[in-house]
Amino acid sequence: MMDDLKKKLDVDRLFSHYQVLLTAKQRDLVIAYYHDDLSLGEIAERDGVSRNAVFDQLKKTVKKLEDFEAKLHLASREEKRVEIIKAMEKASDDKRVNALLEALKGVD
Repeated sequence: MMDDLKKKLDVDRLFSHYQVLLTAKQRDLVIAYYHDDLSLGEIAERDGVSRNAVFDQLKKTVKKLEDFEAKLHLASREEKRVEIIKAMEKASDDKRVNALLEALKGVD
């Protein structure tokens, strides 16, 4: 159960960074399965394909997201940046520094 939740969170994190690099069909599949919580069977019925076809395509799409992260590291860099900002906020009493850190949080 915990592995399923971790997997879902990992896919969601990667999807938020790399969804623009996926095809519309791949994006729809990830949204349907991971965000809308449709089963493989429900997606298969909706799309008029086999459950196995949905499973295979979903597996390939998640692998693609993982490959993007392995090459580009956008998600891991974002996580590190957030950690550093939080540590700096805790360490600083200077209002100017904290204002700059708030501005930095807003930069995408």
